[in-house]
Amino acid sequence: MATEIRPQRKSVATESRTELARQGLNPRGEVHWNLIAPELFQAAARRGEGEFADMGPFVAVTTPHTGRSPNDKFVVKEPASDKDVDWGKVNQPLSSEKYQLLLKDVRSYLNDAGELFVEDLYCGADASYRLSVRYVSPNAWHMAFVRNMFIRPELTDLPTFDPNFTVLHAPEFEATPSRHGTRSGTFIVLSAADRTILIGGTRYAGELKKSMFTVMNYFLPKQGVLSMHCSANVGKSGDTALFFGLSGTGKTTLSADPNRGLIGDDEHGWSEDGVFNFEGGCYAKVINLSPESEPDIYRTTQMFGTVLENVVLDPATKRVRFADQSITENTRASYPLHYIRNHVEGGRGGHPKNVVFLTADAFGVLPPIAKLTPQQAMYYFLSGYTAKVGGTEQGVKEPQPTFSACFGAAFLVWHPTKYAKMLGELLRKHKSNVWLINTGWSSGPPGVGKRIKLEYTRAIVHAALAGDLDKVKTQTDPVFGLAVPTEIKGVPAKVLNPRAIWPDPASYDGQAKKLAAMFRENFAKFGSVEAAIKNAGPKG
Repeated sequence: MATEIRPQRKSVATESRTELARQGLNPRGEVHWNLIAPELFQAAARRGEGEFADMGPFVAVTTPHTGRSPNDKFVVKEPASDKDVDWGKVNQPLSSEKYQLLLKDVRSYLNDAGELFVEDLYCGADASYRLSVRYVSPNAWHMAFVRNMFIRPELTDLPTFDPNFTVLHAPEFEATPSRHGTRSGTFIVLSAADRTILIGGTRYAGELKKSMFTVMNYFLPKQGVLSMHCSANVGKSGDTALFFGLSGTGKTTLSADPNRGLIGDDEHGWSEDGVFNFEGGCYAKVINLSPESEPDIYRTTQMFGTVLENVVLDPATKRVRFADQSITENTRASYPLHYIRNHVEGGRGGHPKNVVFLTADAFGVLPPIAKLTPQQAMYYFLSGYTAKVGGTEQGVKEPQPTFSACFGAAFLVWHPTKYAKMLGELLRKHKSNVWLINTGWSSGPPGVGKRIKLEYTRAIVHAALAGDLDKVKTQTDPVFGLAVPTEIKGVPAKVLNPRAIWPDPASYDGQAKKLAAMFRENFAKFGSVEAAIKNAGPKG
């Protein structure tokens, strides 16, 4: 007997002619199609999904998950993609049979959800490489989040919007490991063949964003485009700069420069035509945010349309307590890119003149800046050294040294050397300068030393991008072999020499040698990398 297809209620101006049957859904309740921000926030408030802060931002709390759940991320093992995927801890396999069971149960859950919210959005500012993505969720605020984060089609495009990727979001639905093959009730599952992502068992909105980055990391290299975990901006002369780094290293902060146009704060592609943003919004950390240190980002937290995640409000004034970590250190703001006044319309830029690798060194021994040779650039890109900052992942309470290949191992699908080879070819072709900048600790590790002042890091970045360091005298770090400038305007000379600023130079030597050994041990896992790159690492 044929299943009865029930009519779906939609807003006439924003409905798509492709029904939810394309996603295997037959919802019993009301379907809200492509609501705009005011409508989504009205619905979220009506449904009790959060509350409004002073000045209008919407505040949601996602406990118990206040960061990503990397151990609950899976890739479906399918014949078409099996040989492409770098299987392991990052890309855990899920059988097609278990995926189909999970897909069936997620669809059933969404069909019975009562209300569904659908947003049709683009991922990728370059129309030649973008995906047309349909997001389906029972929560209005999560759809306000993705509407902030991705590229919004014109209203006139919505009736003919034809999705070529689907994200089914069921935050309150928990998987059964014995039935679905998952590790826990939480799951983030990518099927490349089905062109579908399933997300459940977590309310943390970052999973909606980062899962699409994983998708782009798979599909773009097949088209000869490098996908990158980086922010990007452009100077008045048209010079594009990239900032690679994990959460907490300063990508968002340093790229939101009032003297440069912001292309995007987190995820980009580099094609034969230049750089393009994947997103239409920003997802900034806001712990200890102040109008003095980061005025442009602070301004967005005072605007209607921004989604604030896991911040604490003053009960009387409803103002955000930005220093309050009682929920998590990983407090976040999601806002449209155009909330940054000097954003680049269209989200595209030319080939980068400068590429910056940002690292938050938890040992406190790396210099605040070094210019890298082409071989060192490949070594440090593959190493991806930084520190996990408390709160960005489940269970991470203190800064921890880590190596994350390509500054984004958690989101890679191919083997890291594929991305590194593509980057190396692009750097050589376009003669880009590469810099390693430490935004982490100086004069000692956490608990002993202090994080390098933001004002110093800003001065360092400005000098590098302006070309002021091209002819400055450098000294070679004896342990890491890095060329370190000896003077930069606005930065005390002793700050540029990490050993000199330690109270006990012998302690510095011990920590530096310890980190150098960790670099060598980590790099051994890449196997047959060419000797010139392997030898570009630390010598101490």
